[in-house]
Amino acid sequence: MQVTRRQFLVGAGAVTGGLALSTLGVNANPARAYAADLTKINKVLSATQTTTICCYCSCGCSLIASTDEEGKIFHIEGDPDHPVNEGTLCPKGAALMQTTPVNEHRLTKVLYRAPHESEWQEKDWDWALTEMAKKIKAARDADFMATNSDGKTVNRVETMAFHGSSNVDTEECWMMVSTARALGLVYVDHQARV
Repeated sequence: MQVTRRQFLVGAGAVTGGLALSTLGVNANPARAYAADLTKINKVLSATQTTTICCYCSCGCSLIASTDEEGKIFHIEGDPDHPVNEGTLCPKGAALMQTTPVNEHRLTKVLYRAPHESEWQEKDWDWALTEMAKKIKAARDADFMATNSDGKTVNRVETMAFHGSSNVDTEECWMMVSTARALGLVYVDHQARV
């Protein structure tokens, strides 16, 4: 019997793969899923459920927000009855719960760390916005180009750039890009999808 090199490699691979899977304890029998914590499932089932639309892009994916008796959101999931997303969500939509006020990791205050310092200081929004505006104006005034080397009017700043976030919605993105263009920035980018 003649065995080609290809037949030998296929057979050896199948035997090696079968042995590897059997020694790793892989079971090909159907698996049963068990819910680890039924309390959250029961809480979601008894909650007030409201449908809404994800705010991050123009796809219009539908969400189901579950709220407790006090009206606080404690769970967000995709709406399986919606024709656009059929219950699935992109990473931004799936992480929408992080933007709700019940997230204990959400920053609610301005934290500032001065140059060469190791400690963060709490500042108010008026101070932070004023400082940012001062630094942007100083950089724009120092590097603004009214004309290029050929004498053509360009009105631009090439030493600053703007990069949008994937955690802003369409309207916020429009406002930020409009502001960047009004400042004369030419290096404008936006990461719309994660």
